[in-house]
Amino acid sequence: MFVKNIMIPKHQTFTVQADEPLRAALDKLEEHKIDGLPVLQGHQYAGIVTRHNLYENFFTSNQSREEFLEKKSCGDIATYRDKYLKGQEIFEKTLLELKDFPLLAVVNDKNEYLGIVTRFDVLEQFQSAFGVRKSGVRIAFTSIETEGRLARLADIAHQFHEHIISLVTFDETDKLVRRIVMKIEKKDNVDKFVKKLEDSGFRILDIYED
Repeated sequence: MFVKNIMIPKHQTFTVQADEPLRAALDKLEEHKIDGLPVLQGHQYAGIVTRHNLYENFFTSNQSREEFLEKKSCGDIATYRDKYLKGQEIFEKTLLELKDFPLLAVVNDKNEYLGIVTRFDVLEQFQSAFGVRKSGVRIAFTSIETEGRLARLADIAHQFHEHIISLVTFDETDKLVRRIVMKIEKKDNVDKFVKKLEDSGFRILDIYED
């Protein structure tokens, strides 16, 4: 999945212009209960204003609250001016970028603002990959890293008519063992399915039903 697939388009986002006073940004942050706003210069992306950097700049400003909010502009304190996405990035690569920051802007080749990707949206995709929102049986197991092991796993699941909710693998750099987490719908044949996995060389680590 690409960043553009989880981007919130600009018409659904809240923004401020660079020349607007910080009060405008604070009012929008408070009104919409959000952590950050893209700052624009016309249609051009010009950075991000967050609650954190707004409060941080006020703390070091030696100005009264009113003076700071009215005389400082959003462009004065905007950060992440040169950090943005183009939409073609693989979405999971944005997780590290968003670890300590609430959102990233998406721009085109002319630096025109297209929308945002938020930390919340990226985490939502990871939750979906693990099937968090659907009840089932999560089976964690390991497999020797040999050709055709995932095909064998799929074949066993097909034999038992299992509905796979999610399938995630780990240890892509390990040449010997790969960990796999599979979530399936709860059925009466789970024990038989697990026994077949074990007989086929998969080592069961944990079984959890939610």
